[in-house]
Amino acid sequence: QVQLVESGGGLVQAGGSLRLSCAASANIFTISIMGWYRQGPGKQRELVASISSGGSANYADSVKGRFTISRDNAKSMVYLQMNSLKPEDTAVYYCRRITPVPSWGQGTQVTVSS
Repeated sequence: QVQLVESGGGLVQAGGSLRLSCAASANIFTISIMGWYRQGPGKQRELVASISSGGSANYADSVKGRFTISRDNAKSMVYLQMNSLKPEDTAVYYCRRITPVPSWGQGTQVTVSS
């Protein structure tokens, strides 16, 4: 069974930083494209960042220069380093295996206070 477990969310002041972690089942992690999504209050879920099996990353325009996605294939982990956080970054953040077996984590709340 594919499992994705996020951690690292919390409450932070604007301008602060948080690091999200996602532990994935190991069996197909090295060939998986992984992503972080978020869903803010009253908003649709959106892609924040994705990373290929080889480490190539893509970002939403709203987070470019502030967020960094990374992965550790040896540990089957994917991370999202979030710097210079803004109140509009407040959302539930979800880890997702995009391919080859799409699946979602349960989400972790990030709240940025002004």
